[in-house]
This record gives sequence, C-alpha cells and structure tokens, in this order.
Amino acid sequence: MTSVQIAPETPGAPVTVAATGFRLAARRFRHNTLAVVGLVVLVVIVLFCFVGPFVYPTDQTHTLLEQANQRPGGGHMLGTDAVGHDVLGRLMYGGRVSLLVGIAAGLLATVVGTLWGSVAGYVGGWVDAAMMRVVDAGIAIPALFILLVISAITTPGVWGLVVILGLVSWLVPSRLVRAETLTLKNRDFVLTLRAIGGSHARAIGRHLLPNSVSTIVVAATFQVADAILLVAYVSYLGLGVQPPATDWGGMLSAGLTAAYSGRWWLIVPPGLAVILVVCALNAVGDGLRDAFDVKGRG
Repeated sequence: MTSVQIAPETPGAPVTVAATGFRLAARRFRHNTLAVVGLVVLVVIVLFCFVGPFVYPTDQTHTLLEQANQRPGGGHMLGTDAVGHDVLGRLMYGGRVSLLVGIAAGLLATVVGTLWGSVAGYVGGWVDAAMMRVVDAGIAIPALFILLVISAITTPGVWGLVVILGLVSWLVPSRLVRAETLTLKNRDFVLTLRAIGGSHARAIGRHLLPNSVSTIVVAATFQVADAILLVAYVSYLGLGVQPPATDWGGMLSAGLTAAYSGRWWLIVPPGLAVILVVCALNAVGDGLRDAFDVKGRG
C-alpha cells in the first residue's frame, strides 16, 4: 500500500491510501467472529502466562517431595507433579517459555524470509533462480529432522532454540514474499523510481516491503504458531529447555508416564494450552489474510 494522498470528501486533513486500507482491514477483521475470538484467547493466554505468576506465585525451582502427586484441589488448583511443583504455576512458567520462544523464532523466521524473498524476487534472473534453489532444498528437508539432529549434538537454551527455530522456519515466508515482490516490481511506482535513478535498496525498502506488509503480517502469525508446535515437539522428546526450566512440550513429556496411572492433570492442561494457542493464532492469521484481501472487500 503506497502513501499517495487522496482528497477527502469533507474538509480536513488529507487521508492516505495506506491509512484507508488499514482502516478497511481493521473493520473487516472486527466482523470476523472467529478471528476476534482467537485474538481474545491469545490475549487471555498471554496475561495468564506473564501476569499470572505475580497473582498466583509458586515455587518452580526447588523439589518439594512432601507435596508430590497431589490431586487437584485444596492449595493446588491443578494438583502437583512428581517433584511437588504446582501444575497451575508450572503451566504459567512453561507457557512463558513457549510463547517467548515461539514469538521470537517466528519473527526471526519472518524477517530472514522477507529479506531473502524480496531480494530474490526483485533482482530476478540467475540470482533469483540460485536463491530459490536454496529454499527448495531446505524445504525438502523436514524442519523437525534438522531440529533433532542439532539438539542431539548440543543442548540449546532458550535463545539457542530461538535461533535454531528461526533459521529452519524462514523458507515458507521467503516464497510468499518473493511471489508478492514479483507482482509489485513491475508496478508504475517502482518503474518510475528506477527511471529517475532510485537505488535498488530504496525500491525494496520504501516501496516493495511496505506494499507487502499484509503478506508479511499473515506469514508471521502462522510462523509463530508453527514455532510453538516445533518447540513442543522438541521438548516432548526431551531435547528442549532443561529442568528446572520447562515449556508446555516438556510438561507433556514429563506427564505422559504419570497419565497412564490416572494422573490426568499432568498432561491435559499443557496439551489444551498448546491446542488453544495454535488454533487461536491460526484463526487470527486467517482473519488477517481475509482482512487484507483486496478482492474480498467488495
């Protein structure tokens, strides 16, 4: 969306096409009930994970064997695990790690993929062909397999997981941004800039990327959801963050054996948390995609 000025229908400050487009997108998003519900769920989960520990403080560091394996009720709303940690409090702390890693890795993947795809699409020719062959080769290798190999070699911390997840998840955003760049680089405003001597960097930074913002935003929401799932996969296999830190995947892994003996409270809450946050992110992503869809605005 360009920043061309258009005359307002009534006296007052001029309205930009970009601002008008975002207002229309926001209005369309508000009318998407599923997307709004997903956004509300995300806000509630974020508050639960980041504000909840201050309202409901628990000890998630020390072993408390005298409180181990207690059923929900009394002083522990969701019971305790095998070492006495309060499950509700652990769900908050684990969610904090899952969300931080997922959001940071999703944003890193989106940034790397956006830069790669915009350069490939804008330059074109053999440069585009070479860069996209790298993407095709990377997509052919399952991200989970790469994560397992790296995790078997080294035990990554929280930020190590962010970097690893970001560097194995940028491939899909790069293809989306490249496709958008290919349609934009032949528009009049880009051709005019090149005709008056504008640089390639200016064309990409001032025109192509701002006009691809809808694609980038939608891609980012899906990348965050995928990153949270990947964190859960790796941690479920015992290759994620190490105790006493945890995330929802680690809680699932720790509670799986106990669930067979009837201690369902160790596996149901983290499982539901992963499902809720991923479904909410996908609903928000679908809502943003529909909101920014020019053809669908009518």
